[in-house]
Amino acid sequence: MKKYNINNKEYELVENYKDGFDLGIVTEKITEYFDDFDYIVGDWSYGKIRIKGFCDKGNPNYKKINDIKLKEAYIKDNCSYDCKYFVLKKLD
Repeated sequence: MKKYNINNKEYELVENYKDGFDLGIVTEKITEYFDDFDYIVGDWSYGKIRIKGFCDKGNPNYKKINDIKLKEAYIKDNCSYDCKYFVLKKLD
C-alpha cells in the first residue's frame, strides 16, 4: 500500500474503495483533531467528503463508537449506499 505524509504524520492507505482517496482534499481536511486516532475513514456523498477517526482497542481514546472493527457497519449504516471511501492507518 502507498504511504503519505499528511500534516507531519505518516499514514498508509489501507483501503481505497472506488478511488475515494484524494490527497489534496484529504490534506486540507485533516486537522490536528485526528492526531489521536489510529485510522481515518473518509466517505463521499453528494460531492462532499466526511472524515471520521477510528481507534484500535489499545488506544487510550478508544470508545465503542470509534472502534475500527465496526468500520463496515459504520459505512453501511451511516454513509451513502455504495459510496466512495478510503481508510488511512496512522503509522506513527
